[in-house]
Amino acid sequence: MTTTGKSRRKHGGQAVKIVVTGPFSAGKTTLIRTISEITVLSTEKDISDHTRSRKAETTVAMDFGRITIDRDLVLYLFGTPGQDRFDFMWEILGEGMLGYILLVDSSREDSLEEAVGILAAFRKMARVPFVVALNRAAGIEPSDEDRVRSLLELSDDVPVVPCDATDRESVKSVLLALLYSVVDQIDAPAGAGV
Repeated sequence: MTTTGKSRRKHGGQAVKIVVTGPFSAGKTTLIRTISEITVLSTEKDISDHTRSRKAETTVAMDFGRITIDRDLVLYLFGTPGQDRFDFMWEILGEGMLGYILLVDSSREDSLEEAVGILAAFRKMARVPFVVALNRAAGIEPSDEDRVRSLLELSDDVPVVPCDATDRESVKSVLLALLYSVVDQIDAPAGAGV
């Protein structure tokens, strides 16, 4: 056994912070609950305004979950609140993130429109890899992907992936797309931008 092997076991794996953000009612809490190996810490409260017609509770601070990829890599997932009145939490939760998932409800046009402002805030906050996950989408037609890319002003290297936040394999695909983007950025020549 090498010294490196002993060191890894003694000190544990690499912890990586991933943020799951997106508009109100896009499925962020559900996505984290679907994949987390621990009981998700959630700060959901009853909704008392007009948005109650969409769902009964909303995240007011954060959701927190964890998934172990292997003995050398653990992902800590932080879900942001989707309502604008809690946007002060975005920067707090975004500090130190390695990448993020922008989750959009593909069944609602207003979800994509709300995502524009959220993405702008996260782009100003940190130049890290991200993926756009279209929740409630079985697949993506090229014309739909072009529309998403155009509205969000995405470069070709940003993955746009279909997602079912209630399906573990689908959520794994989203996380893998993000991890591949992170690896690509690490492997990119020095000076290349995100």
